[in-house]
Amino acid sequence: MSVRLPDGHRVYAVGDIHGCDHLLERLMGLIAEDLAASPAEHVTELFVGDYVDRGRDSYAVIEFLRGPATPGRERVCLLGNHEVAMLDALRDGSLMARWLVFGAEATLRAYGIEARQYAHNPVALQPMLQAVLPEEHRAFLEQRPVTHRIGDVLFVHAGIRPGVPLEAQERHDLIWIREEFLNYTGPLPVHVVHGHTPVDAPDHRPWRTNIDTGAVYGGALTAAVLENGSVRFLSVPAD
Repeated sequence: MSVRLPDGHRVYAVGDIHGCDHLLERLMGLIAEDLAASPAEHVTELFVGDYVDRGRDSYAVIEFLRGPATPGRERVCLLGNHEVAMLDALRDGSLMARWLVFGAEATLRAYGIEARQYAHNPVALQPMLQAVLPEEHRAFLEQRPVTHRIGDVLFVHAGIRPGVPLEAQERHDLIWIREEFLNYTGPLPVHVVHGHTPVDAPDHRPWRTNIDTGAVYGGALTAAVLENGSVRFLSVPAD
């Protein structure tokens, strides 16, 4: 499947960040160096979701992503399943325990809340987070698109359900799907760039490219660079 974009267009697609603000800062530096060495007419910074949980500073990650794009670049931030779990817990305290299983303790700490003290009563964390979460952060999370298409490439957090037309894909699949998508050998109607499932190194295949290289697990934070039908990678190893 072609990974062709419109002429003059370059995309830097960044994998799952999970609160690793220090790696994000370094990766953005690599992207700036790459552009300085080889400018492009139209540049998109695209993030495939999972900005929060597990890592050291989800607050800083969201604060950066919701800010203005680097001059001369478009910025697109997609929705990941960890953002969904966070928003669900904000709306319904009974879902706070589920979010904690996903690594919310680190996110809550970044907002000044020590969740461990409420292990016996996680519902109590809901009003606490509602009180300290900046409205700008909540609005940013709530307004994230689920997919973004450029040319023959579809960017999404988790993947798509094979055999289902793109216009009929369910939101839950786009954010949560794993085996049914990962085990499919093609064909697909587009080339899918995604994260969601950690791999040791970028996994580029004819029909899809996985850029979740496990930054928060000691792997690396990776950006796929797509341009002129080709894909290459920039990576920052975890400390």
